Amino acid sequence: QVHLVESGGGLVQPGGSLRLSCAVTGLTLSEYILGWHRQAPGEERQLVASLSKSGKSPFYADSVKGRFTISRDDDKKTVYLQMNNLKPEDTAVYYCKATSMSVYWGQGAQVTVAS
Repeated sequence: QVHLVESGGGLVQPGGSLRLSCAVTGLTLSEYILGWHRQAPGEERQLVASLSKSGKSPFYADSVKGRFTISRDDDKKTVYLQMNNLKPEDTAVYYCKATSMSVYWGQGAQVTVAS
């Protein structure tokens, strides 16, 4: 059975940093495109960052480019999103996603950026 469990969210001041983790069970990370999406209140869910099966050439939304970094640890079966220089507009629920022939989502982690 596949499970994706996010952790590491919370409240942070503008300019601060957080690292989200997505612990994955039931699948092999290198066989899936891994991504982080976010959804702010009243808005559609949007792609923030993604990592190909090879782990190379990550994609970033323009709004987070240069501030966020996606990575994975195959041994720990964990996907990370390092978020630096956070802004109030980064406030959202962040979701981990694994895509191949099937699509799996985590339950989400709240990130709130406020002073």
